[in-house]
Amino acid sequence: MKRFHVHVGVTDLDRSIAFYNELFGAEPAVVKSDYAKWMLEDPRINFAVSLREGASKGIEHVGLQVENGDELAEVYARLKAADRPVLEEGATTCCYAKSEKSWIADPDGVMWEAFLTDGESTTYGGNPDLAQLASANAASDACCAPKAADAPAPSPSCC
Repeated sequence: MKRFHVHVGVTDLDRSIAFYNELFGAEPAVVKSDYAKWMLEDPRINFAVSLREGASKGIEHVGLQVENGDELAEVYARLKAADRPVLEEGATTCCYAKSEKSWIADPDGVMWEAFLTDGESTTYGGNPDLAQLASANAASDACCAPKAADAPAPSPSCC
């Protein structure tokens, strides 16, 4: 069964953890000095926050987390059928987890990841180069859409 994923950048991790604990009525499954993650069953969501001092805050990306290789293949096929550029990151370490993942941006530049987590990591991990997806999807006449040069650097934006 797939799980919806949302990743939010925050400026005060402790305050955000306290807020989301109350909102969800649950404690995070993972807490690090710069990161927290709730694996909720109702609603079925992987909700993560990362510390973003001086960087963009708010929703960084959304995604679909799968539970096995067959579901990952199904979601990857959907990404390819969407007829948009896909960044196939493959095996990666991100958000203190080892995963297999790919990225796509919707027509308005909203970043989506599809991933299968297969282990934990002691490090946060790297950052994919999502700029190529953002620039391929940004509408030149869209109001308030960041231009490729103005788009914020994809600071740790994975989960």
